[in-house]
Amino acid sequence: MSEIEPRGVLLQVAYDGTNFRGWATQKGERTVEETLKGAISAVDARASAPRGTSRTDAGVHAEAQMVAFDAKLPLPPRGWVLAINQHLPDDVCVRAARLVPTGYAPRFSAKLKRYRYRLLLDRIRDPLVMHRAWRIGFELDIEKMRREAAVIVGTHDFAAFRSASDERKETVRTVSRAILEPTDDIHARGRILSIVVEGNAFMHNMVRILVGTLVDIARGRLPEGSMARALEGRERRLAGATAPGHGLTLEATELLLPEEGVSEPWPQ
Repeated sequence: MSEIEPRGVLLQVAYDGTNFRGWATQKGERTVEETLKGAISAVDARASAPRGTSRTDAGVHAEAQMVAFDAKLPLPPRGWVLAINQHLPDDVCVRAARLVPTGYAPRFSAKLKRYRYRLLLDRIRDPLVMHRAWRIGFELDIEKMRREAAVIVGTHDFAAFRSASDERKETVRTVSRAILEPTDDIHARGRILSIVVEGNAFMHNMVRILVGTLVDIARGRLPEGSMARALEGRERRLAGATAPGHGLTLEATELLLPEEGVSEPWPQ
C-alpha cells in the first residue's frame, strides 16, 4: 500500500482559560496546546504537533485561536471537527476546520488579531462573571480612558508595554484600533465595559499592560498623558500595572491563506 501524503489542517479553537496554565506546553502543567495535541493524536497518531497563532497566558480565554497541524488521516473538515472534539474536555473545543497545505504556520500569517478585555464595573463581586472580567470596584474616568486609548493607535515602539521576560529586540508594533465599548451580557446587566484592541502582532503581556495602564490613568494613579510618555520613554516603569489574565479574550484572528490548496471551512 502506498504511503498516504500528509495534508495540513487548520482549526479554529475556543477555550475557557480558567483552568489552563496558558497555551504553550509546560512540564507538569495543564495547557491548551498539550490538551489539543493529545486529542489530535487520539484521532491520528501520526499527526504533527499543533502550531498555534498566539501564546495566550494563564487564565486568558480564546474564541478564535487558530491552530494548524499536518495529518496522515484523510478526513474532511467536518470529520476533524467531530472526531477531535470527542477527545477534548468541556473547557476547550474545535469550532471549525479547513484543509490547508502542509507546513502552514498561522503564527506568521496573521493579518489581524482582536483582543477584548472585559471590566466589570461593580463594587460587589459577581460569581457569574468572575472568571471572564476584572472587577473594578472604584470610580473610573471613562472619557479620560477613551482619550488615552486613542494615543496607542498607529505604529509605535511598545517596549514599555511588554513583560520583563519578553527579550525580543524588535518592539515596534501597529495597533489599528483601540476603543472602549459597553458589552451586552445576560448576567452583568450593562455593567461590563470592554477595551477592544486590534493589531497584527503583540508582545508578551502587551494588551494586559495597556489595559492596566488605562485603568491606572482612569483612577488617578497615573496622570493623563502617561500613555504618550511610556511610548516615548520605552521603559516598563513608565506604564501601569499588568491587568489580570482572566479578563482577556482572543476574540478574532484573520489569516493570510495560501492561494491554492485551501478548502472551504466546516461549518461555514
